[in-house]
Amino acid sequence: MTTTFYTHWRDVPQTAWRWASFSPAEIACRGTGKLLVNEAALDKLQSLRDQLGKPLIVRSAFRSPEHNHAVGGAKRSKHLTGAAFDIAMSNHDPVAFEEAARAVGFLGFGFYPRSGFMHVDLGPARQWGERFPVRATAFAEEPQPAREVLAQSRTMKGGGAAGVATLGAAGVEVAQDVLAETQSAVLPLVPYLDTLRWVFIAIALIGIAITIHARVDDWKRGQR
Repeated sequence: MTTTFYTHWRDVPQTAWRWASFSPAEIACRGTGKLLVNEAALDKLQSLRDQLGKPLIVRSAFRSPEHNHAVGGAKRSKHLTGAAFDIAMSNHDPVAFEEAARAVGFLGFGFYPRSGFMHVDLGPARQWGERFPVRATAFAEEPQPAREVLAQSRTMKGGGAAGVATLGAAGVEVAQDVLAETQSAVLPLVPYLDTLRWVFIAIALIGIAITIHARVDDWKRGQR
């Protein structure tokens, strides 16, 4: 079993850390920052993470002797050798987690349903504590966000309409001025252009109203 000790997790060379789903800070002692890298244990932890396909929230990994004493840990705790991990069950089904942990080679199991975590270590094979109650249903799928897909957004459509109409109204006004000053032959068209300008203004106001309505509706959905 290969182990390497560091006086602080910041001292770990980047090239020496090969467990992609975890950082030295996550595995280091919570009380002192010291770190004992137990490669066999971390290999199993990474394998467990890969098999489950979702993050593992590490409550506790390596503990320095002084921190282990301060938190009331066992004198021969596997945490002292970096061979144990306390993993939160908030995002895992405990039954599936235990099954996967045994499959990758963890042998020691401690169940802490009231505190919401499970202890796993390299062994010897043993277990303690009361198992987590079986959940009636699996985790529900995460709901889609309340906001619309960008391409279908009423906010984008309303804002786009308002913007185009505003530019159109401005363009018509410029055209009116140019025609009035330089093209006396087409002066009869100026009143029609004035009507067109007001049409664009009306479209712009409708677009603004749609945008405001969409924003308010999105906010109400987020409150549900």
